Amino acid sequence: MKFESVRWGIIGCGAVTEVKSGPGFTLAEGSTLQAVMRRNAALAEDYARRHNVPRWYGDADALIHDESVDAVYIATPPGSHCNYALRVAQAGKPCYVEKPMARTHAECARMNAAFESAQMPLFVAFYRRALPRFVTAKRLIEEGRIGMLSGVSYRMTRTRRGADTLGWRVQAAQAGGGLFLDLGSHTLDILDWLLGPFEDVAGVALNRTGDYDVEDGVALSFRAGGAIGTASWNFAAAHAEDLIIIEGTQGRLQLSTFGQEPLRLETAGGEETFAGENPRHVQAPLIQTIVNDLRGLGTCPSNGTSAARTARVMDIALESYYGGRHDEFWTRPQSWPAAPHTADNTRQ
Repeated sequence: MKFESVRWGIIGCGAVTEVKSGPGFTLAEGSTLQAVMRRNAALAEDYARRHNVPRWYGDADALIHDESVDAVYIATPPGSHCNYALRVAQAGKPCYVEKPMARTHAECARMNAAFESAQMPLFVAFYRRALPRFVTAKRLIEEGRIGMLSGVSYRMTRTRRGADTLGWRVQAAQAGGGLFLDLGSHTLDILDWLLGPFEDVAGVALNRTGDYDVEDGVALSFRAGGAIGTASWNFAAAHAEDLIIIEGTQGRLQLSTFGQEPLRLETAGGEETFAGENPRHVQAPLIQTIVNDLRGLGTCPSNGTSAARTARVMDIALESYYGGRHDEFWTRPQSWPAAPHTADNTRQ
């Protein structure tokens, strides 16, 4: 099915839709925002008024089945992604879902199967695939500017924050884990796009502080694009760091996942930098690729298949911590083999 133009509906018009994503549906050529939904209907009405959206709902099914809505964007926490997406697929409409795609790879697989059966596309909001700094990094790699890929490393540290400030992001039932799901998924996805799918993945997770029940540290090893790689996330550090280094036989690239500093290319010929500032509405470039895809004018680089690969990598990293990721593990925190609350001296 190809659309002449795409009329969107949003399920969950919360904070992420105010600036990062919502305006992108209006700014994209061939796209309009037709309706929004939030469980608190008064807040949905307020959003619609402020953003000049014609319709608002307090019920998701009413929006999904609105005949004036061609495609649905799911912007709720991950805990409800699968449920809402399956309902969109059943209605026979395309869907764009926030990242991470779902809590587990198993949920991603259910979503992909449903949209394949409905013969409808499923897109995922790994919007860095369309941001200029990462598009530049991919071009430099493909042009052979750093030679043959030989290694990649990533390190993220974040200062310690408590559960009261992190909310649903450290509630397994809503997030599928801790900040690794929310933040780590972005890096894993962009490396998948820049280098290729991960292979030979091994990982470990732990909870050092006991500030919440989900993990606060993760380490991975893997291969991608023929190169060996390592990555680590520490959410209980004294300082913040975010650094990707992609090594090649003739040079290296240095950039961050979340910063806007210039991309740095180092070769025998010297150092070059490339501007890295993001647009104000950071999802707008990816949303345009989705609209183009639905109109038969291009292809979106982020879909359910690519996003499910990232979910699989995260499951491998967290498998031992949660004692498996194939069931509703969030209902049995007492059985997590790596459960925190074991050493009082970690709670300083």
